[in-house]
Amino acid sequence: MSRSLYPPLRPEYENILEPFTAVPVEQRLSWRARLWNQGWIRKGIMLCMLALLWEVAARWQQNDLLFPTCTATLQALLEGLLSGELIEKTAISLSILLQGYAGGVLFAFLLTALAVSTQTGRDLLDTLTSMFNPLPAIALLPLSLLWFGIGSNSLVFVLIHSVLWPLSLNTYTGFQGVPETLRMSGRNYGLRGLRYVLQILVPAALPSILSGLKIGWAFAWRTLIAAELVFGASSGRGGLGWYIFQNRNELYTDKVFAGLVMVILIGLLVENLVFRTLERVTIRRWGMQR
Repeated sequence: MSRSLYPPLRPEYENILEPFTAVPVEQRLSWRARLWNQGWIRKGIMLCMLALLWEVAARWQQNDLLFPTCTATLQALLEGLLSGELIEKTAISLSILLQGYAGGVLFAFLLTALAVSTQTGRDLLDTLTSMFNPLPAIALLPLSLLWFGIGSNSLVFVLIHSVLWPLSLNTYTGFQGVPETLRMSGRNYGLRGLRYVLQILVPAALPSILSGLKIGWAFAWRTLIAAELVFGASSGRGGLGWYIFQNRNELYTDKVFAGLVMVILIGLLVENLVFRTLERVTIRRWGMQR
């Protein structure tokens, strides 16, 4: 009876681990693998392949008026940069773009802050986005010219329209996805109104907000170029769209392609330098995005 209640104790033992130096260390990656892990190198190779394909296709067609080669386009781009003409046109376009983009971001933030605060604001946001989000921004250009006259104000108004609605939708969707526990913690700390939005909703919804900022930037950039193509020069000054339109009229196709390449390069720089940096120092650093 006593044996069943108190079974014999097993002898203790100790596993002696091998020293760390005895474990074989994994072989380091080769220099080729390390280089291939760099995203900018992979993207650079893709761009070079596209440029080579462009060169081959243009030489095969043999019609510089319709489709200039990549080398001719790069030469026209370099000449435009050295002469300062392309730099001036780019500065004009970017100055107007920043004004319209900043205005759109400001109005979008105010509209979404009102929407998350009151039921009337939610109804207003839902109604306005349903009405104006499907409306192309370029379609408002005739009205913009009638209301604001010939000048940069007309372009800024069109840009605000192109940024406001997609950014408002993305921001409000991000606010709606904030967990209820975070909302309750903010209320427990006594946060209300603008402080509640800035300290609770904005950090939690930052991935959606950054996505909306990128979409708004893309919409604003292409809307500006299209508006300059249609609208032309503003107060005697024209941007990149006007540069493209003017050279198309004069049949300088290589300069037209150079202007298009400049538009693409600016888009790549903003995407990789501005938005990628913002994502790296915020949502990726906080573990909100892989």
